[in-house]
Amino acid sequence: MSDTTDGGAPAEHAAGRATATVLLLGAGERSRELVLAFQHLGAEVIAADEYPDAPAHTVADRSAVLTLTDGAALTALIDAEKPDIVVADTGAVATDALIAVAERAEVEVFPTPRSVRLSLDGEGLRRLAADELGLPTAPFWFAGSVEELGAVAKHAGFPLVVKPVAAAPGEGQSVLLRPDDIEPAWRRAVAGGRLSLHRVMAESVVEVDVEVTLLTVRTTGPAGPAVSFFEPIGHHELDGDTVEAWQPQQLSAAALDAAKSIAARIVNSLGGRGLFAVELLVRGDEVYFADVRPRPHDTGLVTLRSQRLSEFELHARAILGLPVDTIMISPSAVEVTYRAVEGASTVAVAGETRRRELAEALAVAESDVRVFRGTDQSAGRPWATVATATAPDVIVARDRVRRIAAVLRSHR
Repeated sequence: MSDTTDGGAPAEHAAGRATATVLLLGAGERSRELVLAFQHLGAEVIAADEYPDAPAHTVADRSAVLTLTDGAALTALIDAEKPDIVVADTGAVATDALIAVAERAEVEVFPTPRSVRLSLDGEGLRRLAADELGLPTAPFWFAGSVEELGAVAKHAGFPLVVKPVAAAPGEGQSVLLRPDDIEPAWRRAVAGGRLSLHRVMAESVVEVDVEVTLLTVRTTGPAGPAVSFFEPIGHHELDGDTVEAWQPQQLSAAALDAAKSIAARIVNSLGGRGLFAVELLVRGDEVYFADVRPRPHDTGLVTLRSQRLSEFELHARAILGLPVDTIMISPSAVEVTYRAVEGASTVAVAGETRRRELAEALAVAESDVRVFRGTDQSAGRPWATVATATAPDVIVARDRVRRIAAVLRSHR
């Protein structure tokens, strides 16, 4: 059983010294997976977030409750705990404090503070990718007012995708089809962003065959930095509350080479060690950079079944400086359903009904289901259910996961 306390002296290890003490910033369900991955490698983990009884707090060796964007509080926690490694599993942290900590020789910070900052700065990230690294992207513009967005639309034409410069994938996003859409899209983007920046990005709509996540692991060693790639993951949103992903997504040889080149260049520019979720748009042999997240990603949940080691386990291995293995063992698919948050009612499911639902879903061959109780209050979209399935080929895996998800949806 984990020793979870708020503050106090570090717990003694019955089995000897930990491989490292890791302070994990963020304690939602995603972070819970990461806590377990670090602990399986012998690390001692302190999970910190802004609310008590967070999912990762229940499994971490110790926990702390503080406002992660409060630089003074975050610095005080680091000074008190003296971790070997600080891992930001959320973008909502005080990056200035992380920069100051990273300058200390005795503490490593992952992702790099620059990566954390750019994960919340869509404008800075896109300018890095397109202007500094020369990566291919969809045509894009930035606007700081409704009037500027109108001028962009007049210049670029319709349709246009409009989204906040700092947001989770899909959050606050809409498509402009006509001038009347401009003001509602502006309001949606400004309200939907994680930070009140009052600035949005507009992108031309590029006709693509598939959206791909290329999970990329960056490690460092005596020979220098190295990158390793997972098999491509295809994905799309079924609606605002559900994402489907599958692995492998077949790409042409030219597209796969281009995807790996783009991923390696952006990941090496960001630096550090760990897993990066590189988002790409693919049309035939053409590949466009869309985004990068310096941590495990929801589309990567397919790796819980498809890989020998999941995205969480490889993130932990890379951060701890251990060997990584990105071998896929089976075609797989996942459907992630998100829990409604503010302003939405949640229908409680009785225990016996839930058991019948799970029995029906798990009767599908090679299936697995995770159901979450709604305790996750961390930044980002909280999971409601995660349905996964494997199969001899990805078409059958996708069919199986759709059948599982249909059962779960029928009882919502």
